[in-house]
Amino acid sequence: MINPFKKTFTAQEHNMFVFLAKIRLFSDLNYKQMSLFLPFMYERKYEQNEVVFFRGDPSHALYLLKKGEVSLNIDVNEDFESLTRVRAGVALGESCLLKDANRQLNAFVSSETAEFYVIPQDNIFDIFESNLKIKVKMLESLAEIYNEYNSNLFKAYKSSRGFFHLSQVYRG
Repeated sequence: MINPFKKTFTAQEHNMFVFLAKIRLFSDLNYKQMSLFLPFMYERKYEQNEVVFFRGDPSHALYLLKKGEVSLNIDVNEDFESLTRVRAGVALGESCLLKDANRQLNAFVSSETAEFYVIPQDNIFDIFESNLKIKVKMLESLAEIYNEYNSNLFKAYKSSRGFFHLSQVYRG
């Protein structure tokens, strides 16, 4: 039996859900939960070599890469050390899910252009405040992402024979 009161979504909304479901932070959310973010997803286009954000900037928005390629790097003294390049379907600036967080990396557009959906942190926090299940699912995904980063850091540390002291990472 068909429920006449069940929310239906447009083809465009469905396409957005398919896009969001591929992004780790949203992958555990259902369509109804994802739909709460749609009104706050602002499209933004960047040109090659344009800065998306700098390390140390306040983390006030989540960037969902829709099209293009972005280089993630860290500044070491006067140089920028490239860490990776990411393509469409990736979230950047996931630290915005945490209060008072700053960017850890620099993000520059490496393709001719890049298109993003940008979700302001205030809107994310408003959704979290009224939807605890969404907050829990997204923060669990964030914890998994950060755990993977730590695992990769330890592997790199071991393979480089400890060119720095890990105690530097864990200073409180």
